[in-house]
Amino acid sequence: MLSSLTIKNYALIDHLQVDFNNGFTTITGETGAGKSILLGGLSLILGKRADLSSLRDTAKKCIIEAQFNIQNYNLESLFSANDLDFEPLTIIRREILPSGKSRAFINDSPVNLGVLQVLGSHLIDIHSQNETLQLVDDAFQFQVIDALAENSKELKTYREKLSDYKKLKKELVKLKEFQSEAIKEHEYNSFLLKELVDAKLKEGEFEALEEEFESLSNVEQIQEKLTLAHALFSEENAGVLTRITELKNTLVKLSGLAAKYKPVAERVTSSLIDLDDIFGEVEAFQEQLDADPNRLEEVQGKLTLLNNLFQKHFVNEVSELITIREALALKVADTENVEANIDKKEQEISKVQARLDQVAEKVHKKRLAVVPKLKKELETILASLGMPNAQFNITLNYSDTYFNNGREELSFLFSANKGGQFNLLKKAASGGELSRIMLAIKSVLTQYENLPTIMFDEIDTGVSGEISNKMADIMAQMSVTMQVFSITHLPQIAAKGHTHFKVYKADVNEVTTTNLVKLNDEDRVFEIAQMLGGTEVSESALAHAKQLLNHVNS
Repeated sequence: MLSSLTIKNYALIDHLQVDFNNGFTTITGETGAGKSILLGGLSLILGKRADLSSLRDTAKKCIIEAQFNIQNYNLESLFSANDLDFEPLTIIRREILPSGKSRAFINDSPVNLGVLQVLGSHLIDIHSQNETLQLVDDAFQFQVIDALAENSKELKTYREKLSDYKKLKKELVKLKEFQSEAIKEHEYNSFLLKELVDAKLKEGEFEALEEEFESLSNVEQIQEKLTLAHALFSEENAGVLTRITELKNTLVKLSGLAAKYKPVAERVTSSLIDLDDIFGEVEAFQEQLDADPNRLEEVQGKLTLLNNLFQKHFVNEVSELITIREALALKVADTENVEANIDKKEQEISKVQARLDQVAEKVHKKRLAVVPKLKKELETILASLGMPNAQFNITLNYSDTYFNNGREELSFLFSANKGGQFNLLKKAASGGELSRIMLAIKSVLTQYENLPTIMFDEIDTGVSGEISNKMADIMAQMSVTMQVFSITHLPQIAAKGHTHFKVYKADVNEVTTTNLVKLNDEDRVFEIAQMLGGTEVSESALAHAKQLLNHVNS
């Protein structure tokens, strides 16, 4: 409920602060006194766009602040989804700066107008005779039927399953698109994969093959050099080993004559051992060296294959070819498995769709069951509001389409006159009739769900005193479970409010200001008397006013 409202520097309002109670609150005032200004200020709280024309003093900022008691509104998830701190007493503030910029805050956290509009839709419903678009909207009409049918649990399940169904359908489309593209590439990818698999790739093999190729392709020159090396080591008279052996023997004898020559002898002996080992390796190389044309051809062929693969795949390393091979293997496998994946996905869809249909059917049956009751209740209320021949024709046709709120197409037709044809509400009902229909629907809804604060803005325009009495009774009854405001020109309605406010203009220092004041019992009698008899209040008008108020309070 709306607990308090503060408005500063807005239109004709300099500074206004007012607290509101639960129940039925009536607001009266002369035409042009500023009731629309009050509604304009509330609209800013609900997310309406603002401009500099809203400022009373363009050198100062405009502030509009409202406090709502939302403890029983179940809005915690909405606050959480928008990263807002939930407070049972929530404060919404709008500021319009002299620069023209606007700022909005919820519990002191800055928000954009979109968030404000979403939250505002859960807090206040402002309804005037010219604002009946909601009434002709399918979503609202379904909301009314579902409130009576108590479908909230089923609709939650339906929407969850619908979300799953849509997600799976998207995944199936992607699989089929992949399959369509993959089939085109599958043969080529399979060829590339086979080529890489047949190559029997091993990391580091290219470098090893290059080395082996160099060796095999230069075998004659290597043999020639190894032979020469062998000769230089082993030649009988001039070979390295022969000459070093002689040197070693000479130095050993020399070290026997003088100790200082011993280290040199030992070094030559060590060198001789190393040279002997080297000679052994040269001999081993000679034995191992084999001119193998077949192996040379094989190595050359593998190198050519690898180089071709490098060029084809735009890489330089065998490791990169291995990575490509593994990726191709996955692609080919996915393509080969996609049919099975499609079958599996279609089975999942069928399962979810079956559950979706089951819930949709349950929602449909519960809706059908309450349509006669809704029709009867609305027609009964409208008859009391001066529309004795009002009739509704409400039909629900099962559809192949999965809508957000079920599988039905709703036809909500109306006829205001006896023998008249049924037609869409917006075509069959006048503005005044639509207002009474909305009042009837809202009064029915209050019996089945928690509604936000509702403000009726002169929806009683053009109705008789007796009908206005009934409208007031309906609004008062609604206020048992919710907060109801009525901006009215009719004394019969004003008298039935639990609380009565008056909007008035005052000229202070040649400046016109709009104010809102809560009337006490005495002021209320005078205000209603003025509404009954005009500016000149007669004794009979006062007596009639007291009678109206006493009748309400008795």
